[in-house]
Amino acid sequence: MIIRCWGARGSIPVSGPEYLKYGGDTTCLEIRTKNDEIIVIDAGSSIRRLGNRLVSEDRLEFTMIFTHAHWDHVMGFPFFKPIYTAKSRINIRGCPSAQSTVKEMICRVMSPPYFPISYNDMLAEITYDGNCTDSFTIDSVEVTPIPLSHPNQGLGYKFVEDNKSFVFLTDNELTLRHEGGRDYEDYLKFSSGADLLIHDAEYTEDDYAKTKGWGHSIYTDALCLAMEANVKQFGLFHHNQDRSDNGIDEMIQKCDAIIKRSNHSLDCFAVHQNMEITL
Repeated sequence: MIIRCWGARGSIPVSGPEYLKYGGDTTCLEIRTKNDEIIVIDAGSSIRRLGNRLVSEDRLEFTMIFTHAHWDHVMGFPFFKPIYTAKSRINIRGCPSAQSTVKEMICRVMSPPYFPISYNDMLAEITYDGNCTDSFTIDSVEVTPIPLSHPNQGLGYKFVEDNKSFVFLTDNELTLRHEGGRDYEDYLKFSSGADLLIHDAEYTEDDYAKTKGWGHSIYTDALCLAMEANVKQFGLFHHNQDRSDNGIDEMIQKCDAIIKRSNHSLDCFAVHQNMEITL
């Protein structure tokens, strides 16, 4: 299983010399199964670049999974070139907790006054599945959802292939249970023993004093989850729009110090744009 990050920024795309190391595009991940089947997670601004690559490779059959319907996770969809190609076959999955259906979520993104090209102008063949509770299989990967603790709700996911597991919990507030969310212990159990955990780590303690209830975690709380769950690799994700490369580097330095004091062997890093991890 290959995991590629096309964008790791939260809330809004950013640009400038202070964002070169970790990137400024919002959430989109790509998974390639051992059989080279494609799973796309979320459609933030970075999905534009992924779409360009898929078109150039003539890879136009894949599954898309949405965590939730907030703008930074769907804003790139209208700029995703495969949807304008009649050869494309796309199965879209996601919980309709923030909208009546997944299809309606897409229609809203591509409706006036937000975008000049309508949903009906797409040429791709698109099917939808709004199942929120059951595990399902994509090629050789078993996918298990878990509700996120986030305003308007959403889903995190565990991807398992050949006993290797990747847990993705973006936009998740560990110390406050939002409607539909789960408790810390539930996320601990869900993440236990994962080969890779990528978790929301948007805030510092100072940030959280002003943003409690906004649906994101203090990075040290996410680190504690990773250590308690005994995951092998932990990636900080959903970087704050105002957090410079130096600021994220400082967070990693503090995480490494905590890991060392705890006599833990956790591999901790900040996820960056264009990062690739193989499990």
